[in-house]
Amino acid sequence: MRIGVPSVSEGRVGVVPRRLTARLSPSDRIFRAVARAGGAVVLVLLGLVGTFLTFRAAQALHKAGWSFLTTQAWNPNGGGFGIAAVMIGTILIAFVAVVIAVPLAVAGALFISEYAPRSIQRFLITVVDLMAAVPSVVFGLWGAFLVQWHIVSLSRWINDWFGWIPLFKVAGVTRDSTQPTATFYTSSTFIAGVVVALMIMPIACSIMREAFSQAPAGEREGAYALGATRWGMIRAVVLPFGMGAMIGGTMLGLGRALGETIAVVMIISPVFVIQPHILQHGTSSISSLIALEYSEATPFAVSALMAAGLALFGLTLVVNLIAAVIVSRSRSGAVSEA
Repeated sequence: MRIGVPSVSEGRVGVVPRRLTARLSPSDRIFRAVARAGGAVVLVLLGLVGTFLTFRAAQALHKAGWSFLTTQAWNPNGGGFGIAAVMIGTILIAFVAVVIAVPLAVAGALFISEYAPRSIQRFLITVVDLMAAVPSVVFGLWGAFLVQWHIVSLSRWINDWFGWIPLFKVAGVTRDSTQPTATFYTSSTFIAGVVVALMIMPIACSIMREAFSQAPAGEREGAYALGATRWGMIRAVVLPFGMGAMIGGTMLGLGRALGETIAVVMIISPVFVIQPHILQHGTSSISSLIALEYSEATPFAVSALMAAGLALFGLTLVVNLIAAVIVSRSRSGAVSEA
């Protein structure tokens, strides 16, 4: 903090800044020390995890070289191996999950914070928070035995009408096909993405709802005073104020979607070729690859799996760091357009 005091220097009146320093109380010093120690421990743990994965993956990376990033097959014991196919599958599953989850999260957060009656608002908040604590295996069982058999008709409809888009094309199935085609659509990227979307939606919804509820009351009232409807107030005040939280919640959900394991393993049918068709049977991800292969892997195959884990670790770390920065900034407030 600076305070200006008038002074005369060389015949002219100027301002000399004077610094004021605040002394921290003992409790503040202790809290700051604990916070810094906690942050340092987290950084050390992340560094140890990265070092461990790098050390264990060194043998496989040394043998594979840069082809580890471009090879589709996974046969570390008798041929080439790489993460090209499983990395594409991981990104596609996460992409489908985010595309489905984010609109649901935004709608749910706006309903809870702006439209829900006070009598049920707390109940809805509790339900959403509890959904985030449901184990992954429960979502996996639900997706494998219920969702995918009821979503086949939707997958076929999308293929029938939008199959001209390569992303929605299913090989061997045409619009006029009369043969049974249910198995063409099961265990697909789309079904895995739907299940993962319902897993990450509560996390994103909670972050967005908290930001929406903190929109300045004065700007809300000002928008109403200027004749805005409730939706107009939301567009002019609430959404701009919560934009940082919307981005942060989306990226935090993306981070979880990239690393989801059990639910994906229970749904997909692994294939080690690049599978760009999200509706078609068969896909894979890095986390499911590690879960499926680790128990019967040879020492060298374990090194290859560690290399795949290192790639996933780096990807999720970058996503979560960006999300953490955005979320921390959104909590300090935002400028609205009211």
